[in-house]
Amino acid sequence: MFEKVAQKLKEPLMPKCTINGKEIEVKDGTTIMEAFYQKEVPIAHYCYHPGLSIAGVCRLCMVEIEGMPRTQIACNTKITEGMKISNVSDKAKDSVKWALDFHLINHPLDCPICDQAGECGLQEQYMHFGKYEPEMGQGKVKKRKVVDLGERVVLDTERCILCSRCVRFTDEVSKTNELGIFNRGDRSEVGTFQDKPLNNNYSVNTVDICPVGALTAKDFRFKQRVWLLKNRESICTGCSTGCNVNVYFNKGGVYRLKPKYNSDVNGHWMCDKGRDTYKHLNVEARLTKGKKTEEGKTTECDAGELAKQTAQLIEKIKKEGGGDSIGLIVTAQYSNEEYAAMFELFKIKLGSNNVFYWINNQKTFEAFDGLLYRGDKNPNTKGLLRALSKCKFDQTWDKLEEKIKAKQLKIVVVLGPENQEVYPDISEKLKLLNSVDNVVWLTTNQVLGTELLKSCWQIPVKSTIEKSGTYINFKGLEQKIKPVTNIVSGALTLTEAAALFAGDEIPFDSKTPVKGERVWNEFFHHRGDL
Repeated sequence: MFEKVAQKLKEPLMPKCTINGKEIEVKDGTTIMEAFYQKEVPIAHYCYHPGLSIAGVCRLCMVEIEGMPRTQIACNTKITEGMKISNVSDKAKDSVKWALDFHLINHPLDCPICDQAGECGLQEQYMHFGKYEPEMGQGKVKKRKVVDLGERVVLDTERCILCSRCVRFTDEVSKTNELGIFNRGDRSEVGTFQDKPLNNNYSVNTVDICPVGALTAKDFRFKQRVWLLKNRESICTGCSTGCNVNVYFNKGGVYRLKPKYNSDVNGHWMCDKGRDTYKHLNVEARLTKGKKTEEGKTTECDAGELAKQTAQLIEKIKKEGGGDSIGLIVTAQYSNEEYAAMFELFKIKLGSNNVFYWINNQKTFEAFDGLLYRGDKNPNTKGLLRALSKCKFDQTWDKLEEKIKAKQLKIVVVLGPENQEVYPDISEKLKLLNSVDNVVWLTTNQVLGTELLKSCWQIPVKSTIEKSGTYINFKGLEQKIKPVTNIVSGALTLTEAAALFAGDEIPFDSKTPVKGERVWNEFFHHRGDL
């Protein structure tokens, strides 16, 4: 009997409550707001964010609790056994109406020109919980507009509703403490402290969590209306953390990356450097056709055709010098499936053990900023190391240099990097490869300087957002991705390239992409209900 009682005491308490007439069970200590989130019940709020501390300043999340004479805020009220809660009663609706009215007293009518229009919490909550006739007769207080907070973020002080999310972010998450709320009453406003601009590596997260259009990102500002964009899930390739992201795109290309919540990887956030990785994905920066550079002259052809010619060249060199005359340089920016295909080609079909790992930024490889950003600026280092170990490839970079100097390698195939900005030693590698008779470079972006090599064939390959695959982040977590959109139609995956190098026939699209243009109503299939 005593054992049963002791076991019962160890079990977590699960109080039952009723939300809008439906009984639910939650963990002990759960707030009303968290219960609404868990059950996906709409509730008005601004200042609450699941990744930040409770502020309770917006007074929008008012709910009626049976037995209490006044409405209460849901964000800071914990659920107790038998509690009956409603945010659809007349009393709760009236409380929300008055709170919204006060938030809109000084808010400017900027919606037509506001960059946040279409994804603005103020618009959405007014249409869901408001739609009332305003009863305020006072004139609006005018404040500063287009305030430069730092390298990446602009503030429109008039639009700010003082939810304090941005301030709490810099205090609690980035711990850089650039932001504060200054002055009193209707003159209160968010700003930076003197000589402390908002220049930390996570500054654009403040734009993500701003529920209105007060904070906007300089990089995305006025580039596209959000309703002209689609978004799909992927991962950030900026470092080995592998943050989950939403990619925002249309036929004009990719316009931004925003973090997608994953409790096991990045939580609610991502770094600013990771947000910039979309820039090398768009067609303006891409290698769109295969390029053959020989003796200073360059000709273009389809990627698939150049891959077939590469297969013939590899076969010729193999017959003359065997597998030891063929080398492969690989970067940690591709998927497990692509490594498997390429390594099978070299080890089994070509009989070559000459596979060399190109490590970038070796001095800072193990660096970590304590939050998300890592010195290993590759999305799949763990996956590559696992594949190299499985195939027993243990060639060091010193051995590659020795073999090139000894003229043992007649052809070298280079895989990547996809994001060339994080490989500052490309020019050094080009000097080394200048001693090789034939270089085949598979890359998403044109490698500058290859025209100086004796012979270099560049084959365009698909970027992360154009293919499916598996990536392993720094702590060994496998993350599978699917294609988001197609930027360069004629590009190949490394798996397709390996098949063509082996002499196999595969179907591929050789259409030349069109340069990105502004898109008008690209995804307007129907209008939503207001």
